[in-house]
Amino acid sequence: MNTNFSPNMIKTYQSCPRKYYFQYVENINVPKSLLPFEKGKKIHALANYYLQKIKIDRIETALTPQEREIWELLKANPFYNMDYLKSEFTLNISLTSHPTLSHTAYSLTQLVPRWFELVSQKGRGKNSYWLGGRLDAIVHQNDDYYILDYKTGSIPKNPEFDPQTMIYLLCANRYLKDYHSLSFVYIDLKNKQNYVVQFNEQLKEQYEKELINICSVICTDTVYHGNTASCRYCEYNKHCIL
Repeated sequence: MNTNFSPNMIKTYQSCPRKYYFQYVENINVPKSLLPFEKGKKIHALANYYLQKIKIDRIETALTPQEREIWELLKANPFYNMDYLKSEFTLNISLTSHPTLSHTAYSLTQLVPRWFELVSQKGRGKNSYWLGGRLDAIVHQNDDYYILDYKTGSIPKNPEFDPQTMIYLLCANRYLKDYHSLSFVYIDLKNKQNYVVQFNEQLKEQYEKELINICSVICTDTVYHGNTASCRYCEYNKHCIL
């Protein structure tokens, strides 16, 4: 049984457990076009090199006009111009469930269908789960720290309780230990705005319960129901019989 989870794994399960089964249980790899991700990959690479003070002159000359506009927008962002701590690095955290822990998380009904809650009632034993991901960057202004996530597409519909937000904030909280404030910043380059989630003790408790709950659900699921609403554009639709 897999007990290691990334934000993408959890998001995949939330969108369609059947897709999660094909991708992460059966490990079925389906070819898909990488073109939609090329712009984001270039901007992320440039952002990382720039923060590390690596010369990027030649890379900048290869940018398309649209990519250059996005890059200039990021360079002018006030959060991106704060003091640099680290970029493009992986953090992990271990969360442990207990038999007495309630498996009804705060924003669960907003994120997933009703059947998800029903599955969550199974297997209420003590289990440990490893969660982690690769952060774009951590910057700071004195003792106020900010996790940056650059988005050339859309930011999550529910940013405060998105798996990426929850996991990264919990990981950074454990990593930094001593700070005045900690926030997650979605730099929305598409809509030219920032979305900030400020971490606190209440959110910490909610995030831990939420993530333990969904990890428990995934680990005890033996059916992996499909979500027909997402079938049309799913790369696994030829493998899926609902």
